[in-house]
Amino acid sequence: MLTTYFSFGGAVVGLIVAALLGRYVKKQKIESQKVADITSAIREGALAFLNKEYQILFLFVLIVAVIMFLTPIGWQTAITFIMGAFFSILSGNLGMRVATRANGRVAMAVKHDLHSGLRLAFASGSVMGFVVVALGVLGVALSLWIFKNPEVAYGFGFGASSVALFARVGGGIYTKAADVGADLVGKVEQGIPEDDPRNPAVIADNVGDNVGDVAGMGADLYESYVDSIIAASVLGAGVVGIFGMRAFSLPLLIALAGIFASLVGTLVIWLSHRGHPQSILNRGVFTTSAIVLLGTAIGIHYLNLIKPWELFGAIAVGLIVGVVNGMVTEYYTSSKHKPSRRLAEAAKNGAGTNLIEGLALGMRSTVVPVLVICVTVAIAYKLAGIYGIALAAVGMLSTLAITLATDSYGPVADNAAGIAEMAELGQEVRERAEKLDAVGNTTAAIGKGFSVGSGALIGVALLVSYVYVANIQAIDLKEPKVLIGLFIGGLLPFLFSSFLMRAVGKAAFYVVDEVRRQFRDIKGIMEGKAKPEYGHCVQIVTSGALRQMVMPSLVAITVPVLVGFILGKAALGGLLAGAIVCGFLMAIMMANAGGAWDNAKKYIEEGHFGGKGSATHKAAVVGDTVGDPFKDTAGPSVNILIKVVSILALIIAPLL
Repeated sequence: MLTTYFSFGGAVVGLIVAALLGRYVKKQKIESQKVADITSAIREGALAFLNKEYQILFLFVLIVAVIMFLTPIGWQTAITFIMGAFFSILSGNLGMRVATRANGRVAMAVKHDLHSGLRLAFASGSVMGFVVVALGVLGVALSLWIFKNPEVAYGFGFGASSVALFARVGGGIYTKAADVGADLVGKVEQGIPEDDPRNPAVIADNVGDNVGDVAGMGADLYESYVDSIIAASVLGAGVVGIFGMRAFSLPLLIALAGIFASLVGTLVIWLSHRGHPQSILNRGVFTTSAIVLLGTAIGIHYLNLIKPWELFGAIAVGLIVGVVNGMVTEYYTSSKHKPSRRLAEAAKNGAGTNLIEGLALGMRSTVVPVLVICVTVAIAYKLAGIYGIALAAVGMLSTLAITLATDSYGPVADNAAGIAEMAELGQEVRERAEKLDAVGNTTAAIGKGFSVGSGALIGVALLVSYVYVANIQAIDLKEPKVLIGLFIGGLLPFLFSSFLMRAVGKAAFYVVDEVRRQFRDIKGIMEGKAKPEYGHCVQIVTSGALRQMVMPSLVAITVPVLVGFILGKAALGGLLAGAIVCGFLMAIMMANAGGAWDNAKKYIEEGHFGGKGSATHKAAVVGDTVGDPFKDTAGPSVNILIKVVSILALIIAPLL
């Protein structure tokens, strides 16, 4: 009980820190009326999209909650489901509101110097980071405190995962449809710079960064965070005889250590005035990781758990693996390293070789993460059984407040670079903002590495939990129904990704048509004498994304239910195994290939291999066009898919 009160206190501290940082961002002045107008247009477009998306989400949550209430799943799970959905929506919405205030202010800050822009963008990202972890700890602790039953918290996890799925899918389709449409016509056909104010899709493109990479990502990592805590807490309740009566409280204490450690790491970044932005951000993350380990050791001692060193080892392995996964992702995606530079060089021979090299890079990049996860599972299981695997996932996400801050910083920096271009703040300001944006691409890729790695560990923990809850002795591969479930589970990430990639293509098609129409019919756009109709593109992408997000989301939710009720609970266990393995590999491949294509394009834009406007650059833009839905739509959404099907299976298990 005392741990629950500590959790409430830690959550309040996190929310206070977020509020203070948000106030700091809001107090910064926008000295240019043009910047203020552009910032306002982006903010209005982002909020309009979210309001329409939330109307669909409200209907979905209501229907599912009623079904839960009327079935043996029960009213308690229905209430926690609503709570999880509400907290997930709140975390993404609050983070995006601050981000849409920060982008123009960051553009103004880099007029003074690079590090002023870095601190302001990071402050904005930190709001998202602390809001997510504070609401995550608060929501899980509240569910456990009210119902005194850890398994009821699965409803909270399903609510968070469902919202994350819709938010990531809808926001991902929006951001990449707008981005692809703007790039293909503006950069490739017209030869104008990215974020040029003459491009009719430029406002929609910047809106997309917020609804996809801020609100969508916030909901995504919120569900990863709470699912890891819930999975470990439920398994902890089942192993109290092995590790002690407070084993179920340990995940919450780890999360609390992460909140306070991230506060110190944030101060380290805030007080750093020299060095490369990436080095400054890494310094804060590493400091946070070290303090989390210290705080975890204190928490284990406080709980007086049996086999404390085994538990500490499992948590430490997860945390270390999270950092290793981030470093591997950085190696494959950053333009500082050979893979991305080789990818840029491949564009010299055209888009075809650039696409081939990018796909090969993405496939090759799965090797180390898979081996690392295998080693983690082996060590964590040896130390503390399946509970150890769940603790490793909690450990990996324990630094989420600061890793999410460095991730959310990226879209803000990207928007700032776009606003600097649109408001014509000058070449120096644009270049400084682009430096922050390039670092943001890498931090975003690293954040995806954390999320995907934790998704695999959470998936394994939830799969074993399902076996216990469904009372299955074993998932026997000699059984035909299990094999059928295994193949359907392996198919699910491919089918799901296909829907998403096609959805981006469809929505982008309408954007391309509209942008071409405006260039053709509105005389004087290219000369800067006429203003494009930005609102038309925003409306087209909004309606297209909301329409296209429904089918893949329904597939993710209905297929596991159908397999469970038609083929049985053993087959559903096979489906989970297939979805976890194939989804994990696909998420890594798409995230890394997409990140590398993006940074390879930026490496060329810095002046290498012909620079902007060259044939090499145009080929790289085509590669980036494919990579955009890979890294920002399908890849992250597949990672959520793993946890949605796993949590859903746990909830319907008593009905099978």
